[in-house]
Amino acid sequence: MREWFVRNIKGDRTVWAIIGMFTLCSFLAIYSASTNLVYVIGKGTSFGYLLRHSVYITLGFFTLYIVHKIPYRFFRPISKLGLILSVLMLIFATIRGTTIEGANASRWISLLGVSFQPSAFALVMLMAYVASYLAENYGKKLTFSETILPLWLPVGAVAGLVLLSNLSTALLMVASVLTLAFIARFPIKYILSVIGIGVLFLGIFFLLVKAFPDAFPNRVDTWMSRIESFMDKDDGKEGYQIERAKMAIAKGGLLGEGAGKSRMKNFLPQSSSDFIYAIITEEYGSVGALLVMFLYILLLFRIVVISQKAPTIYGQLLVLGLGFPIIMQALINMGVAVELFPITGQNLPLISSGGTSVWMTCLALGCILSVSATKRKDGKMEVDKNVAEVEEELAEGIMEEIAKQKKPKKA
Repeated sequence: MREWFVRNIKGDRTVWAIIGMFTLCSFLAIYSASTNLVYVIGKGTSFGYLLRHSVYITLGFFTLYIVHKIPYRFFRPISKLGLILSVLMLIFATIRGTTIEGANASRWISLLGVSFQPSAFALVMLMAYVASYLAENYGKKLTFSETILPLWLPVGAVAGLVLLSNLSTALLMVASVLTLAFIARFPIKYILSVIGIGVLFLGIFFLLVKAFPDAFPNRVDTWMSRIESFMDKDDGKEGYQIERAKMAIAKGGLLGEGAGKSRMKNFLPQSSSDFIYAIITEEYGSVGALLVMFLYILLLFRIVVISQKAPTIYGQLLVLGLGFPIIMQALINMGVAVELFPITGQNLPLISSGGTSVWMTCLALGCILSVSATKRKDGKMEVDKNVAEVEEELAEGIMEEIAKQKKPKKA
């Protein structure tokens, strides 16, 4: 078994260990928090929810394993196709998604009976695509107009489609892209121009929604109610959840109530997803909460280290572009639990329930591990291959594999 792991599990061992720790934390938290759905809402069993989460985790690890074996240079052409696919899925979700029990569901599509959130897939593909573009033009002097069509139009299209149903994810996308552009030494004046244009379009969108509320049911009202609840500290629906989350954290103390002994999970509608950090704190105390936070900090540290050791510019930008959103999402989720931010609906990566979140996080981490598995030759940075050359290499590899499969096996 040990030989198999050494031979087949590549990349940064610390990242693999961190993922394993998160998985353990996830099982403990989901099993406890899911009792809220069983006893309060009256749906399913705790074991059933744990079994479903086990399936999600298994598929996530399968995705992680497959992706980390792919040479990371092939993610450049793959990201182009993935970005096109994600745009089509977002359009499909926007058209067919309306409401489910009064809540907007246009962020979801159903595939073979499984609900899937295309915005999570779009975020991974967008960051991989942006990393590819920035790497290809690294050090070049480009005018702002030259970057509009290949860079900002795809970013605007994806973020705009996501904005129709999920403001927080759209803002996370834009913030991640701008952060990566800054790291890639994109001109500051261009970044400020993009921010200004984004604010302008966001303002126009708000005015349109207010003028035609039937075209965008419940969206701006939901965003505004969350912001107003956060600013005014009222006791409405949003304030109710925050207050219960803070009570759970306060009850935890230093060492917590004990595994499975949370009481506030019965009063938090999203105890297994949006507010799972509060339940972890209640059951395992400040020690458990700090341990989870430490794991994310350690993951961030390893992401930076892997980026610094990557053999090419694209490898460096890919790792940062896919790693930063994971950490930012975790910080937002934990910040919401302690009322640093208004409610956003962002999950706690690798811990919260939900198949899409687990799978897309594992997809991103698989790409990061692929970069970490590739070592520099003679300890020196290498020049990235042209995208066209990588596409040709990928096509030739696929054709060779097809030819091998068609070749008759000897008896």
